[in-house]
Amino acid sequence: MVKLLTNPLPAVPAGTRSAVLNTEARTVEADVLSRRCVMMRLLDFSYEQYQKALRQSAGAVVIILPRSISSVPQDVVKQFMEIEPEMLAMETIVPVYFAVEDDELLSIYEQTRAASASQGSASAAEVLLHTATANGFQMVTSGAQSKAIHDWLIPSVEGRLTGLGGEDLPTVVIVAHYDSFGVAPWLSHGADSNGSGVSVLLELARLFSRLYTYRRTHAGYNLLFFASGGGKFNYQGTKRWLEDNLDHTDSSLLQDNVAFVLCLDTLGQGNSLHLHVSKPPKEGTLQHAFLRELEMVVASQFPEVKFSMVHKKINLAEDMLAWEHERFAIRRLPAFTISHLESHRDSLRNSIMDRRSQVDTKALTRNTRIIAEALTRVIYNLTEKGAPADLQIFTDQMQIQEEQLESVMDWLSSQPRAAQLIDKDSTFLSTLEYYMGRYLKDVKQHHVKADKRDPEFVFYDQLKQVMNAYRVKPAIFDLLLAVCIAAYLGVAYVAVQNFGLLYRMIQRLSLKTKQQ
Repeated sequence: MVKLLTNPLPAVPAGTRSAVLNTEARTVEADVLSRRCVMMRLLDFSYEQYQKALRQSAGAVVIILPRSISSVPQDVVKQFMEIEPEMLAMETIVPVYFAVEDDELLSIYEQTRAASASQGSASAAEVLLHTATANGFQMVTSGAQSKAIHDWLIPSVEGRLTGLGGEDLPTVVIVAHYDSFGVAPWLSHGADSNGSGVSVLLELARLFSRLYTYRRTHAGYNLLFFASGGGKFNYQGTKRWLEDNLDHTDSSLLQDNVAFVLCLDTLGQGNSLHLHVSKPPKEGTLQHAFLRELEMVVASQFPEVKFSMVHKKINLAEDMLAWEHERFAIRRLPAFTISHLESHRDSLRNSIMDRRSQVDTKALTRNTRIIAEALTRVIYNLTEKGAPADLQIFTDQMQIQEEQLESVMDWLSSQPRAAQLIDKDSTFLSTLEYYMGRYLKDVKQHHVKADKRDPEFVFYDQLKQVMNAYRVKPAIFDLLLAVCIAAYLGVAYVAVQNFGLLYRMIQRLSLKTKQQ
């Protein structure tokens, strides 16, 4: 059983506060849900039913997910994704669990549903009789209450390719946050958001490492790659990385000469690409040149793709930033985010429904090629050198490897990557660090720890529980059994008393007869 997320940020309390459960199972068809464990299947789930369970002070809610999300109709997936933000924003003391269905769990659900439905359609006598004779299920967890973890680290990984031609070279920073997010951390696989961004970052690292291997193709730009942690928690990994590089050190690639920062986010589907900016790039700057190269590559080589620039000012009054590039823009570094999403509010970014089936490998490969071609044209100044717009740079031995992108996506989306589940010693992080180390230099981890006095984020434990279902008779059965036993004993007592009286009367009559 996977528990709903608890309190991602102290300023925005959300999720459940309780984890312990020991109560009788019901489905939403039952009239009374108070102090019951309410079971719901995703296929039949609605926000109204969820609210009904909370309003009636249910003991817990268990939402049953199918084995494969890809088998769920898209309208059901979309509906749940629209509901998820509401569930996350709501603070409740009712434990909310998610469980993946199996034959035993479905059997329990169907039996519980039949019992719950019969209570609403029968007469009072029938309900009483059914309640007294039917078998029920007691749902029990053995874990402790959730507790805050104050010493959790959020790790990130950085690596670089050093340019050729001098000391004060401009630096292009390529960033993608690796963590996922959803209503249940252990089910947050984050395929498109942001497994696709990390996949593109790793493929770009591979491609440019080959170009930077040979002197004749070694560009005069430093390339700094950053796989950031805590992206779903207001980009905490990026925030602290910037502070350490800009405020707490005398020498850093981020201090010297940053040409621009390119953030990669949700690039795994669709026929559109959007460059999100906080401030439109000025003509004559390298970031403006990159925008123009993107437009030209799309128009000349991928006319089926709709490309646009989306301008949104940073709203510091909001608790959460919209895109990762805003962290850099706040520190006055030129930055933008490229994504197939037109709005940062798209529910796909924070959903347990974001699984591998949501990513189109061909679209991901195409988007990788668009970004790689535009970036290469900028740092090698190919347009100024007269290279035609339809020149395809990454061909033959240097082509984008669709099989490798697919393999990386399979790896990323095969595991939950919620920030609460990944620490500096996790297998995922060591694999990511190893992969980046194959292509980049000076690969190292960077860690963020919440301030104990004024924490930027708070994580809780007990995110996964074992829930046992015990077949039991309902409580009213014990009551009726006690009444029946009491009645039987009462009848027996009266019978014994009457038998004694009758016996004495017979003795008296017998004595009188003898005397006569």
